Amino acid sequence: MAALTVRQRWLVALLVGLLAAVQVADGAPWFWPPGGDDPGGCLSWRVMVEANNAKFWRAVPAPCVGYVWAYMSWGQYGRDVSSATDQIAAYASQTPAAGDGLDAWVLDIDDTCLSNLPYYQAKQFGAYDPTAFKAWASRGTCPGIPAMVRLFWTLKGGGFRVFLLSGRDEEALGASTAANLAAAGFAGYDRLILRSAAYRGQSSVVFKSAERRRLVEEGYRIRGNVGDQWSDLQGDCAGDRVFKVPNPMYFVP
Repeated sequence: MAALTVRQRWLVALLVGLLAAVQVADGAPWFWPPGGDDPGGCLSWRVMVEANNAKFWRAVPAPCVGYVWAYMSWGQYGRDVSSATDQIAAYASQTPAAGDGLDAWVLDIDDTCLSNLPYYQAKQFGAYDPTAFKAWASRGTCPGIPAMVRLFWTLKGGGFRVFLLSGRDEEALGASTAANLAAAGFAGYDRLILRSAAYRGQSSVVFKSAERRRLVEEGYRIRGNVGDQWSDLQGDCAGDRVFKVPNPMYFVP
C-alpha cells in the first residue's frame, strides 16, 4: 500500500480531530493519531501551555481532548518527562551537595511525582472540580511517575535533602498523600509540606514562596526546584535553577 501524501495525512488528521470533538461531546472514547500534522492547532496550543504563554485556561479545548489523551497515554509524555529528568540529574551532578546536609531540592507532587492522569481522563480533561479531586486524591492510588521516582533516588543518593511541596490540603489529604507517596516509591524524603489552613485561598505562588522562604531561613540552600506548573517555580526563593515538566491537562495560577 502506497504511503499517504501530506495532503491525505492532513485530511485524515482533520477527520479524526472532528470525530474526537463529537465523541467528547457524547462522552464516548476518543482517538488521536500520534505524530503527523496539526490541523487543529493542538500541538501549537500545547507548546503555548508549556511556555506559559497560554494562561488562565480552565479546561483542555474540546478539539484537543483527543490529542492530549494521546500525548499523555501513548509514550510521548513519558519520553518528555524522562528527557527533563535527564537534564535535572546532569545539572545535579555538576553541582554536587556539600557535606553539611543543607543543599536541598524541592519537588512538587501532583503530576510531578504522582500522576493524576486516570482522574483527568475520566473527567475528559474538564474544568477543575475541587470536591471530585479531593475524593480521588484521598484514595491514595495515584501512580508514581517512573522517571521522577528515579530522579528522587538519584538526588537522595547524591546527598541532597529532598522536600516535597504541594498545594494539597494538609488536613484533608495529609495521611493519604503520605501513604500514596510511600507506595509509589517516594520513601525517605526529608519533609512533606502541604497547604495548611493559614494558606487556604492563597495562590500557589504565595503559598509555595512562603514555604520555600521558610526553608531558606532554616539554612537550606535550594539548589533546584521541579514542578509541572509555572506557579510551582515562580515567586521568592525559587532555587538556583527551576525545571518544568510537561502538563497540558490543567492550569494552576
